[in-house]
Amino acid sequence: MKRRVLAWPRSIKRMVVVALDLALSLAATWLAFSLRLDSPHWPDETQWRVYVLAPLLAIPVFIRLGLYRAIFRYTGQAALLTTAKAVAIYGVLLLTGLLWMRWDNVPRSLGVLQPLIFLLLVGGSRALARFWLAGEGRAPAGQGRSLIYGAGMAGAQTAAALAMSGQYSLLGFVDDDPTKIGRSINGVHVYAGSDAPAVVKKLGITDILLALPSVTRERRNRIIESLRHLPVHIRTLPGMADLTSGRVTVQDFRELDIEDLLGRDPVPPDAALMARDLAQKTVLVTGAGGSIGSELCRQILRQQPSQLILLDHSEFALYSIHQELEVLCQGDGCATRLLPLLGSVNHEARLREICHHHRPHTIYHAAAYKHVPLVESNPAEGIRNNVFGTLHMARVARDCGVARFVLVSTDKAVRPTNVMGASKRMAELVLQAMAAEPGQTCFSMVRFGNVLGSSGSVVPLFRRQLAAGGPLTVTHADVTRYFMTIPEAAQLVLQAGAMATGGDVFVLDMGEPVKIIELAHRMVELSGMSVRDADKPDGDIEIVITGLRPGEKLYEELLIGDNPAPTAHQRIMKAHEDCMPWPALEQQLDVLWQAAGRDDKDAIKAVLVTCVHGYGGVK
Repeated sequence: MKRRVLAWPRSIKRMVVVALDLALSLAATWLAFSLRLDSPHWPDETQWRVYVLAPLLAIPVFIRLGLYRAIFRYTGQAALLTTAKAVAIYGVLLLTGLLWMRWDNVPRSLGVLQPLIFLLLVGGSRALARFWLAGEGRAPAGQGRSLIYGAGMAGAQTAAALAMSGQYSLLGFVDDDPTKIGRSINGVHVYAGSDAPAVVKKLGITDILLALPSVTRERRNRIIESLRHLPVHIRTLPGMADLTSGRVTVQDFRELDIEDLLGRDPVPPDAALMARDLAQKTVLVTGAGGSIGSELCRQILRQQPSQLILLDHSEFALYSIHQELEVLCQGDGCATRLLPLLGSVNHEARLREICHHHRPHTIYHAAAYKHVPLVESNPAEGIRNNVFGTLHMARVARDCGVARFVLVSTDKAVRPTNVMGASKRMAELVLQAMAAEPGQTCFSMVRFGNVLGSSGSVVPLFRRQLAAGGPLTVTHADVTRYFMTIPEAAQLVLQAGAMATGGDVFVLDMGEPVKIIELAHRMVELSGMSVRDADKPDGDIEIVITGLRPGEKLYEELLIGDNPAPTAHQRIMKAHEDCMPWPALEQQLDVLWQAAGRDDKDAIKAVLVTCVHGYGGVK
């Protein structure tokens, strides 16, 4: 029956509701007369006029306030308040009409009593409809047995979403607020956070839903860490900024991501620093379609540049970020001109044409080959793209009078054991040497570690391996890496570049390093599965140690020297790094260019050994 009703056309549903309200209006009038006259009522000729007047006033008011646009099974507090407002307006109109008409045998108090009864009947009908259509109060067989962590507004909305979906049986709330513990929400008990393991075991919980959109990331991480060893599937709501509709649905729940454990609460960006080299300026981003380049573009767009030039050699990547930014522009009503340009940083003539024609004020150079094993296998291409692509772009920037040039670098440039890291250090040396030469362009570089979710990060690899049923591959049990979220890294790059005075090497505070094997364990557990090992031979996912890849380091570093200097931003430091004068570096670059041209790996590595501190040229 319920399915047939839900399948009715909306016009039929509205006609049924209007007819119901007509009947309720007549019933409320009869009850009001009977209560006022203290006996069952049969209207006389004059009193019939009230039965006609009541629905003639009520239905237009209800239509005007949109009561017939609401969906009964989603009716909530806001809809009930609108109903009360509509009945109050109707009551004022009815009382005014009765006082003005002064019909015989019609008590004036009916103008107060009838609307009150009508409100109870209408509100009750909406509540009953929601109860029946949404299936509240029942727990169909086969549902997941769930707890909601968070007994606030988001938790209550989550409970309503569960009731509507019919997919879960809600057995309790969990909260750390002592004023809420022991109480109930719509008849559902609130437990203490410390009791979660016992509650999971006692009630046979299969799912925990985190309804904590406004807590700090640090607090959220502690909660997830306390739950991840439980045999339950943990999912979460997005942040408060993403919950703009005011109503939570089951579709809002998402799988926990590793960012929920590794991410930090970002430091609010300095608005003046962010806007200094961007607002009303022409800005060029190379590698605009990559993970870092695309996020730089998103952050830059928020600062309202006059023109944002997107440069990438990948047609699909360029198309994707351009389409995304177009949508953002339309939504925010910004006047920034977006210019997607295909081109490679290896083609200096193309770069010169772009900069000469568009005259960018600031360039963020994010174009690079960054996959360590691939660059190790293709050193000549890595050198051409990472070293000489940077040289070409920097030389063009200097010749065209670009005010600021910021290189996105990496922690792998510090005492590198691979060609990729050595090539990025060579790119840094190019900018340091050019910064020491006369010129208008302020060259700087920003060095940081892995970003979560980038194409070069281990996290997407683990996600794919999990989806395939495992195993997860880790190169060494002791390998560690620094991690940072892409948005935080991009914001810090923009702010560091704005602080540069020339030749600066900025280092981002990456927090504490993470052991990759522990990261693998966390990702398995956050997916609601267990690790298969000697202690748990029946586990779901195996973790396999494959051995270090060519050029891979156990530990990454951020500094070559010691004692980095603090800056105005608490998460940006300034490194003191030695560099080569331009004449000496230029000679080495000539040798490197020729070696790359003939794909001479030994000659390439010989130059890198000479120029890059700590590089030993892995064979």
